[in-house]
Amino acid sequence: MQKYYKYYTFIAVLFVMVLLVSNIVSTKILNLWPFTFDWWTLLFPLSYIFWDIITEVYGYKQGRKIIWMWFLSALIMSIIIIIVWILPPAQNWPYQEAYSNILWLTPRIVVASLIAYFVWEFSNSYTLSKLKIFTKWKILWARTIGSTIIWELLDTLIFITIAFYWVFETNILIMLLVSNYVFKVWVEIMFTPITYFFINKLKKAENEDYYDIDTDFNPFKVT
Repeated sequence: MQKYYKYYTFIAVLFVMVLLVSNIVSTKILNLWPFTFDWWTLLFPLSYIFWDIITEVYGYKQGRKIIWMWFLSALIMSIIIIIVWILPPAQNWPYQEAYSNILWLTPRIVVASLIAYFVWEFSNSYTLSKLKIFTKWKILWARTIGSTIIWELLDTLIFITIAFYWVFETNILIMLLVSNYVFKVWVEIMFTPITYFFINKLKKAENEDYYDIDTDFNPFKVT
């Protein structure tokens, strides 16, 4: 019998919402101090906080279900956006070009996000789960920050290349890559106290502190 969690569904919905919104708003690029960002970079790191909490409290298996929830949601969202884009607008609706300019990149960004996040999330979750067992739950900050530093570079490289190659000039791509990576690692470090707080609260509220000792880490399983 599967254990009932009071806050798991709520966290899963928030997690998926952050990912979907970040994919849509990522079509806008902005300059912030010396860095160049897409809006995906500003929102997406919040998912890392969610993921650290999910893996640490509920374990890899429960996190894997949420990833597949997001995959399905993102796929459906992209299909709907493409269909709406293709269908002819009403004759007196003058915003088809604006709609195309803003959202035509979204399906491509979703594909980039799906591939990059698939690689990063499962690799990161596997690393966190194994390190939790190895360290016996100690030095959480080193586990979360260390796994982010290692795997986030690969995630950022995959996403920027697929999402924006042939869209922006090389110098912009390089600035996006560097800015993305530095900012995401910085967010992980700065939010570590908040991560600690919510993990401790959830462990007590859910009466759960899962160790993935006998877990099947196959990412393609959904149960």
